[in-house]
Amino acid sequence: MIPAADQFGPWLPGLDRTEQVARLRALRAIVRLLTGSRGAELYRLLKAAETHPEALEPAAQALAHLEPLDRRQVLACFAALHRPDRGAS
Repeated sequence: MIPAADQFGPWLPGLDRTEQVARLRALRAIVRLLTGSRGAELYRLLKAAETHPEALEPAAQALAHLEPLDRRQVLACFAALHRPDRGAS
């Protein structure tokens, strides 16, 4: 089970599967760009979760186990991409 604090992005409960896959792909690209080989296991699990939802929990665990600076950068970049548009009416 994914802890409540980790239920964001592709781990958000009730998320449409198509949107979940889109968020997994966005997060996977961020992980590759910011962490390179340090994030290889997380990258692999995020890719697997696109077709095998049972990989979501191990992917959340892998994200939690990234080095603190890598984790902060990945989360900040993902949050910036998914920030609500304040100019929208």
